[in-house]
Amino acid sequence: MGMANKYKQWLPPIMIERLKPLFGYGVYFSGRYDDWASASESATGYDAELILERVRRASLEVIAGRAAFERDSVLFSEVQHSFPVLAGLLRASVENEGRLAVLDFGGSLGSSYFQCRDFLSVLDSLSWNVVEQSHFVRCGRECIESEQLKFCFTIDEAMQKVTPDVALLSSVLQYLPEPYAILSELMQSGADYLIIDRTPFSDALRDEITLQHIPDTIYPAKLPCRIFSKQMLMAYLSSQYEIIAEFESDDSSANVGGMRFSFGGMILRRRR
Repeated sequence: MGMANKYKQWLPPIMIERLKPLFGYGVYFSGRYDDWASASESATGYDAELILERVRRASLEVIAGRAAFERDSVLFSEVQHSFPVLAGLLRASVENEGRLAVLDFGGSLGSSYFQCRDFLSVLDSLSWNVVEQSHFVRCGRECIESEQLKFCFTIDEAMQKVTPDVALLSSVLQYLPEPYAILSELMQSGADYLIIDRTPFSDALRDEITLQHIPDTIYPAKLPCRIFSKQMLMAYLSSQYEIIAEFESDDSSANVGGMRFSFGGMILRRRR
């Protein structure tokens, strides 16, 4: 890892990508697959109990005040704010007279909630509902849940609690076998805003499926990952939503099979 960092400043990006597997440096991607099922055959899934346990321990450190922020089970001494996401959330709250209901799809154990809560503490009302895998929901209800932060098994269950003002998708769409079906559900949820963050986009004409390798320092996993064609995604969303803003995420750009892509996000508002 140290050697890869040492030479990162002058190596071309494609060479850095090739060196990552050799040095165990960071996240990297391999292969271009015909479909999700093919990529899944080579993967180790995100539903591993080891991953949940690491995220649980990190989240409890944040709640206890011994760390400021957790993301992907990694602890930070300072909150890594996503100011574009905060801008979208605060804009939605202004339009709703100081109230905000968030449907956080794939929100782990509330990482984005803890990331944003200090800025959102000025609101008159905040309801944050995470929709996650069943073992995350059970853990969240047992260890994390609060008056503001709730955990739900499905989108429908979250909507029974409150009609969302914002549907948040942070680093989750790319790991879903059927992301467009989930987007369709969220578009029908009544949320005026969709906020997408930390999602890989390319200029290709169609989505590509690859395998994302997570280093052991985070949690050992190989995940099927979709690199979205920005053109395709926007064509899908544009019937109901318009882009308010696009932004880059902190995640670095990457290369797989000669195709460059980068991580970013967008704030979308329902057309009126």
